[in-house]
Amino acid sequence: MFCYQCEETLNGTGCTKNGVCGKKGNVADLQDDLLYVLKSVAFYNSKARENNLNDAKTDEFIMNGLFATVTNTNFSGTDIKKYVNEGFTIKDGIKKTLMDEKVINEKSGSSFPRWIKEKLLGASPDAGEDIPVMAKITADNISGINTSVLATENEDIRSLRELLIYGLKGIAAYAHHANVLGYKDDEVMEFTERALLATMDDSLGVDELVPMVLECGSKGVATLALLDKANTTSYGNPEPTAVNIGVGDKPGILISGHDLKDLEQLLEQTQGSGVDVYTHGEMLPANSYPAFKNYDNFVGNYGGSWWAQNTEFDKFNGPILMTTNCITPPKDSYIDRIYNTGVVGFDGVKYIDAGENGAKDFSAIIEQAKTCKAPEQLEEGTIMGGFAHVSALSVADKIIEAVKSGQIKKFVVMAGCDGRHKERDYYTNFAEALPKDTVILTAGCAKYRYNKLDLGDIGGIPRLLDAGQCNDSYSLVVIAQALAEAFGLKDINDLPVSYNIAWYEQKAVLVLLALLSLGVKNIMLGPTLPAFVSPNVLNVLVENFNVMPNTTVEEDLKTLL
Repeated sequence: MFCYQCEETLNGTGCTKNGVCGKKGNVADLQDDLLYVLKSVAFYNSKARENNLNDAKTDEFIMNGLFATVTNTNFSGTDIKKYVNEGFTIKDGIKKTLMDEKVINEKSGSSFPRWIKEKLLGASPDAGEDIPVMAKITADNISGINTSVLATENEDIRSLRELLIYGLKGIAAYAHHANVLGYKDDEVMEFTERALLATMDDSLGVDELVPMVLECGSKGVATLALLDKANTTSYGNPEPTAVNIGVGDKPGILISGHDLKDLEQLLEQTQGSGVDVYTHGEMLPANSYPAFKNYDNFVGNYGGSWWAQNTEFDKFNGPILMTTNCITPPKDSYIDRIYNTGVVGFDGVKYIDAGENGAKDFSAIIEQAKTCKAPEQLEEGTIMGGFAHVSALSVADKIIEAVKSGQIKKFVVMAGCDGRHKERDYYTNFAEALPKDTVILTAGCAKYRYNKLDLGDIGGIPRLLDAGQCNDSYSLVVIAQALAEAFGLKDINDLPVSYNIAWYEQKAVLVLLALLSLGVKNIMLGPTLPAFVSPNVLNVLVENFNVMPNTTVEEDLKTLL
């Protein structure tokens, strides 16, 4: 295998036997194969789209397939093989439709660009013979095709292609959540297909790929806005909320991940059952949505970030529902209490599938919960959340006045991902070291490094404003844009806002590209720079956006303040 898509990749260069994340080498190879198949599906589906012959299920398959390859989402070789084989079936179905409609002619080489014939169809570019039917290739024999990351020899082209693919994976994750709630953007889907194919086209050089990477960022902004609309339309605008982090005396179910629709269905089905529901990890912000406050058995948040689940899940005692990415290989002590749903996969873990109209039956997990002890208490008290753009901007006049009066000197965006390594303590130390006249804007699981610190407030404005999940980084952009307008600034970079972003996986890559597409500059990124970014591509980011690595708390405070 070769994988360097996440921040903790081995030695900062790449995992070559098994992933540091816990993924086996054969599964990583299968995921490379799946990306190859998705590109083939994207080609045929783009032709179908041009002729109004595409369908929503194919779009959903492409997004779910990309999402399944995000770090800590699906560790199951069985699942990935199913995706690969389903991809071939879908591709052949679209191809038949196109041929029946006489949109393409299988024997006509002119119907296919040279690079499509070479890389996706396995044919000689000048061959006049029939183009091979890819149905002959399956998940068991696709390994004969070089689908690995390193298939692109030019380092800079490879770097940009990977940056684009990882941005697409981030788009797919957020588009998946929006789609579950009935929201979709066809322009984002069209771009996803076009960008997937661009990573196969050797006629595209650095000058063509850099703009496409930034376009990925702008499509990321559109996707984040779509998901924000989906969540808030469905469940109301988050509101400032003190979230309980203690436990009750009833058995509980712990729900982790990002999918609010799964939480809604779980809460509906646990009403009156005597079972409490707790959030974990990135599900914490759900406590701030008005719709969920109507459930009296929705009692708060348990534990912290995704990487601590191996100890926290043991102590929870009850069953755990993983709704999206951020699962780690389960320990034997609780593997019989963990359930997966959606695109999440791990061999040996029970799976809850969706039925008609996305309905899920959680009766098995509820019945198991009834037989379990109440959770062991880890901590007590509350933490504040719910400062998404609507609630934050409802007190914009107070914020603006605090800035004008000098009470608030600086906003520092500390959003993104958390991780398990010791160097992540940097973010806790940085938050503690910030002057008392600074306010932290956060979103994503990075918050767990400092959201339980007693940072106080400034004139009633909390010094930590938590906008929500990583996708709610969109809220931070809306807040910044609104403040720029209020202060009469044309450039968002003229605001008293600094950026100290932590990254781990591909959704964070998409958020970074989204910020760059909006023209945000001077972003500090850590705890290490992406291994997949070549020196020349890094220079492009530095020269155009002044992206910089973090160093020490003391030096970075001087830089950002």
